[in-house]
Amino acid sequence: MKMSYRKKSMLAGYAFAAPGMIFAILYMGYPLVRSFYLSFTNYNFAFDPKPTFSGLENYISMFSDSYFIDALKNTAVFSLAFFPTLMIVSLIIALLLDKGVKGTGLYRTCIFMAMVVPLSLTGIIFQWIFNNQYGLLNSVLSQMFGLDSWTHNWLGEGKWAMFSIVIVSLWKNMGMLVILFMAGLAGIPDDMIEAAKIDGANSIQTTFRIVLPNLKESYVICGLWAIIQSVKVFEQPFVMTNGGPGTATLVLYQYTWQNAFKYYEMGYASAIAYFIGAVILILSAVNMFINRNKDTDEVKKKKKRRGGAAA
Repeated sequence: MKMSYRKKSMLAGYAFAAPGMIFAILYMGYPLVRSFYLSFTNYNFAFDPKPTFSGLENYISMFSDSYFIDALKNTAVFSLAFFPTLMIVSLIIALLLDKGVKGTGLYRTCIFMAMVVPLSLTGIIFQWIFNNQYGLLNSVLSQMFGLDSWTHNWLGEGKWAMFSIVIVSLWKNMGMLVILFMAGLAGIPDDMIEAAKIDGANSIQTTFRIVLPNLKESYVICGLWAIIQSVKVFEQPFVMTNGGPGTATLVLYQYTWQNAFKYYEMGYASAIAYFIGAVILILSAVNMFINRNKDTDEVKKKKKRRGGAAA
């Protein structure tokens, strides 16, 4: 029986998609299902012949684990410092670059270059910069500006170690959000801005009343990306401080790695990994809900205005 052209096209599409689908199932789907099962077991893969089902024991024991509590607190502190700063600073830079500042091309390149540098190499570079004995930062503060009181053991003191990791993470991740915000700015019709100027709005009024309200999609996308980077932080503290001093910079992802590949407790590590995934999903849902509410509020306001005008 002769096949129709449509069926041939569908089979050809499936054939082209098959390698990618097989890869996704083998290297993404199966690990997700397997790790979810392991999160309900006691399984040290170096010594145990097979996993032993333990129910919710791993999830319950997390909250009596002092290291997990420290990692959770440190991740929360990092996120609270990193997320709003990244969003605000990236938006400001994007707005400045969108104004056509002289040398915009050079600034864009410099900001984007940070994204090209591997995270592990970034950690090594900044480990040298923040070194308290021969680091570049302390040398510049002390020898060039005479600010000896501003020098610190940046990676050896708890509060300064976390501060240093936040700074490095901002430098590394800012380029992506600047690009995303600039893409959103490019999508705002010029007619709206011109109409605002004709009505007498200055640049500040135009920014706050026209530009910023029309970046809702960018807020959602950038917010989701920033949330993931906030909770998933790993390479910076791992390379720069290894979670120290003490547990001052130990974060959830690093603690997951330690349990899986240092202590071989794959069941407990899987439970922590799924806890992290749940946190990301909840925060992402909150981010989308907040922006959706803003949209619905504005729609209601517009309807009221139209109703009032009609009356």
